[in-house]
Amino acid sequence: MLRYKNIINKPNILRAFTGLSSKGFESLLPAFQKAYEESLNERDRRRKEPRKRKRGAGNKARLLSIEDKLLFILFYFKIYPIQEVQAYIFGMSQPRANIWIQRLSPLLDKALGYKAKLPSRKAKDLEEVLRDSPSVEFIIDGTERPIQRPKDPKRQNKNYSGKKKKHTVKNNLISEKKSKKIKGLSPTFEGKKHDKAIMDEWGVIYPKGSKLWKDTGFQGYEPDNVKTYQPKKKPRGKKLTPEDKRKNKLISSIRVRIEHAIGGAKVFHIVRDVYRNHKKGFEDIVMEIACGLHNLRLDYSFSS
Repeated sequence: MLRYKNIINKPNILRAFTGLSSKGFESLLPAFQKAYEESLNERDRRRKEPRKRKRGAGNKARLLSIEDKLLFILFYFKIYPIQEVQAYIFGMSQPRANIWIQRLSPLLDKALGYKAKLPSRKAKDLEEVLRDSPSVEFIIDGTERPIQRPKDPKRQNKNYSGKKKKHTVKNNLISEKKSKKIKGLSPTFEGKKHDKAIMDEWGVIYPKGSKLWKDTGFQGYEPDNVKTYQPKKKPRGKKLTPEDKRKNKLISSIRVRIEHAIGGAKVFHIVRDVYRNHKKGFEDIVMEIACGLHNLRLDYSFSS
């Protein structure tokens, strides 16, 4: 059975299993423990009858320590095995593994919130976050994630992405140019929804004097008081001038930073591989968590 005590002195193994450095794991642990203890207190408050036995009584727990619990859920996000494999590795049944996944995922999200690593979701909150950023230079892009083919015909049609030839869901992201941190994450939409339509619906307001780099998928997206930079398309039947090519290359060299940020979130296979979970709304929270873990990774790099 996989236990934290067996890999605590093996940083490369810890990194491969969780996506985090040892320092990153340790920094997240107190916030995760706080979220877990709050959940226990909340469960006690909801009990119809007072607790007769102390916590931990009864059958011996498979996830004994808070470190094992954090390792369990990070392993699931990083490797994203089928639940039978997750259960076998941690010495439990598949139904029990499913219970732990559903229970610990919101706590991981809450812990990242306590660490102020989560991207903002609501436009009103994001406006303040962007205003307080080290610079007012931002990059936007959209990313699709493959999902299993829905059985419902209406959902099949809704989530079919003609571009990817798969069934997908999509989010738009806003990263800060200097830090490469993901500052904003849109709601999760069907994969075929246009990038600009998502931004129009999201309603993000940028600080006055902001600079915004975008690609041609955001053609026509021109927020107030913002200077935008977008590669120039090649005119039909004509060629781009050397100056246009130079400007496009410069814009691309800056926009690649958000590709790195998206790649940092997709280190966690749960948002890279074909998504298999069917709990409503879970596809949204896992993307939020992956972005928060990316932001945490930037503060606790493997070389530090």
